[in-house]
Amino acid sequence: MVKGPTVYDVAEQAGVSIATVSFAFTQPHRVKESTRNSVLNAARALGYVPSASARGLAKGRTGALGLFSFDYLNLLPEAGGDGATAGSEPDDDYRLFPIWVDEVQRGVELECFSRGYALMIGGGNKASSERAVTDIAGRVDGLIVFARTIPTEVSRRISGRVPVVELSDPSGDSRLHHVTIDNASGVRQLMEHLIGVHRFRRFMFVSIPNAETEARYNGFRTALSTHGLQVLQPLESRPGGSAVTAGLVADLLGSGSLPDCFVCANDQEALVVMETLKAAGVPVPGRVAVTGFDGIVAGRLARPSLTTIRQPMELIGRTAVEILADALTDTATAPAHRQLPVRLAVRESCGCSTEEN
Repeated sequence: MVKGPTVYDVAEQAGVSIATVSFAFTQPHRVKESTRNSVLNAARALGYVPSASARGLAKGRTGALGLFSFDYLNLLPEAGGDGATAGSEPDDDYRLFPIWVDEVQRGVELECFSRGYALMIGGGNKASSERAVTDIAGRVDGLIVFARTIPTEVSRRISGRVPVVELSDPSGDSRLHHVTIDNASGVRQLMEHLIGVHRFRRFMFVSIPNAETEARYNGFRTALSTHGLQVLQPLESRPGGSAVTAGLVADLLGSGSLPDCFVCANDQEALVVMETLKAAGVPVPGRVAVTGFDGIVAGRLARPSLTTIRQPMELIGRTAVEILADALTDTATAPAHRQLPVRLAVRESCGCSTEEN
């Protein structure tokens, strides 16, 4: 194999030191524009590409962060999941992409770009998650993990090597960094609008079992109790289980026991509920109102547009990167626990005539 050009070759051709060459690529603000252009021109002429691994060895850092994520499109039976239909294409169900996890990932990507970090993204099913995440953790300076993607003990073990930020539904381990949202405030805003403005009295909560959804249900239940309204048992679906949700709504249709309003744990469930009702000839919001939680793009495009609680999804990702950057600068810093606010997005599916994005 022919040896490629080195930093020494670039320095010689540009007439600068090797430190200046390094700064031109890694800290360009420290180099005069004319000098930086000379270095870049020399690098292009020689075909030089800086080695990230070599820089990492010199600094004891990789210059990369990791994101261990999940994808509803990977919840196929052959992948060990139980959500989507085997063999389906991404466009077969517009509710599956982009969802909140994709918007959070975009925030991570944008903040990494602005701070000069490379980003390694990975994921896996339940059987392979530990192996996959430890492989990523060995290649990065810090790791961001979505809730419920890996066991808590694995996150804890990795945090002994690199800082770890848990997103969304944290494990409760105070030794890890966390970024969460104010679920209780969001549901409280929603219920005050539905009860106070629309005078709804009979509600049904559509749930997907996890700790974050439980927090939303608790806020829902508290709001009803405060107003002296009956709390019905929630309808429990599962991630990506649109057929399950549709079946639950069909059962209510068959028994003639529809509520005034379906309050759904996320926008995907809300869209399934809305579609099932419309297919049965039940007007939304004329006969039944439907609301969601998250603020995904599909909810804005649906007709009627979906009233929901909007998470600051991009900000969640950016905040996670900010926390890692701070932790890498000050290794003695205490674990950061950030809770971000949410807001009510009043649209058409609750019965409002004006849309407020």
